[in-house]
Amino acid sequence: MPRVKRGTTTHKRHASLLERAKGYRTGRRKLVKRASEAVLQAGQFAYRDRRTKKRMLRREWIVRINAAVRQHGLSYSSFMSLAKKAGISLNRKVLSEMAIQEPAALESIVKQVSASSK
Repeated sequence: MPRVKRGTTTHKRHASLLERAKGYRTGRRKLVKRASEAVLQAGQFAYRDRRTKKRMLRREWIVRINAAVRQHGLSYSSFMSLAKKAGISLNRKVLSEMAIQEPAALESIVKQVSASSK
């Protein structure tokens, strides 16, 4: 049985790994062992932060809505509660975009919500 040399396979695997470590600094981009550690760690951070990103966006939307609604004399929590009771089912992302781009439309929603509470 002929001898099998694994050099090409190993080189291909290492090249692929170093490609993923491109842009890292010092040995983390040049040395296979260090690059392997760095790429694994980067993968863990990426996995974690894809979930964190969703939390942070929701938090940002809430801050925007709160700032916009307080100009009309309501707090975020009371506005959301009243909106739910009034049957307005716009999500936080849409409401925050309205606060930035269409403040008049958001103002009419706030008026509608506060009118339905009385």
